[in-house]
Amino acid sequence: MHILIAGGSGFVGQILQEKLLANGMNVTILTRTPSKINQTEQLRAVEWLTPNSKPEAKLSHVDAIINLAGESINGLRWTNAKKQRIMDSRMKATREIIRLLTALETKPEVLVNASAVGYYGMSNTEIFTEKSMTDAHDFLATVVRMWEKEAAVAQSLGVRTVFARLGIVLGRGGALPLMALPYRFGAGGTVGSGEQWVSWIHVEDVAGLIQFAIKQKNLSGPLNVTAPEPVKMREFGKTIGRVLHRPHWLPVPSFAMKALLGEMSEMLLQGQKALPEKALEHRYVYKYPNLEKALNKSLK
Repeated sequence: MHILIAGGSGFVGQILQEKLLANGMNVTILTRTPSKINQTEQLRAVEWLTPNSKPEAKLSHVDAIINLAGESINGLRWTNAKKQRIMDSRMKATREIIRLLTALETKPEVLVNASAVGYYGMSNTEIFTEKSMTDAHDFLATVVRMWEKEAAVAQSLGVRTVFARLGIVLGRGGALPLMALPYRFGAGGTVGSGEQWVSWIHVEDVAGLIQFAIKQKNLSGPLNVTAPEPVKMREFGKTIGRVLHRPHWLPVPSFAMKALLGEMSEMLLQGQKALPEKALEHRYVYKYPNLEKALNKSLK
């Protein structure tokens, strides 16, 4: 099976790449700098998103495309320039994926397009499944809605399309190391009210669910890529402390987070309870369904 990945060098992309190769797949990475990829018989790199690049000319049979490309939402503050890069990078990459699909004579069977549970907006009381509708208009919800709209064009080309709505991804990269840093110095505690929901997932289950979505031919549309046991922020912090054998005692008030992070603080001060209804209905078996087990793997 030949899998094409855009954004294959990022935190999630690297783990996914390793898992696909270990499972005997042939993988091609779409990248601006192919020279940075250690190519083998099983792993190739093809240039894209550069002037005059035509990746379709170097691709023959592709079974599936996975689009993970986009500016990281992590950082100290969402400046206007940062927000523009977050939006533009996703739109540009996804439009190029659609152009590539149009150019390929033989279409892949499926496109798995990364997305986020930020689609649903923020709530401490609602439960969101893939059937949930929303009219949220915060920054992340707007980005995700536009991102999915671009990717949905693939459906009109006859390509099964899955919108992989990721929760907070736990592992040795991403947001977790920064979230755990105060605990390592003995200064961890509840962020904000502690009542906000954290819909989390271990990075190995992200890779697992993306592969699962490729194989499940009757799976399409939104897919909540989250663990089945979301927790509130207070419990999330206490579990980090327990895993690191550090105290959970110094609260971080909302006003301090807003002063430090600005609009980006919404990700930590608000949340959503997103349940992976489709994954459970299709009987995906989680490797890390429990938060403490996932944090032990990620932090130790």
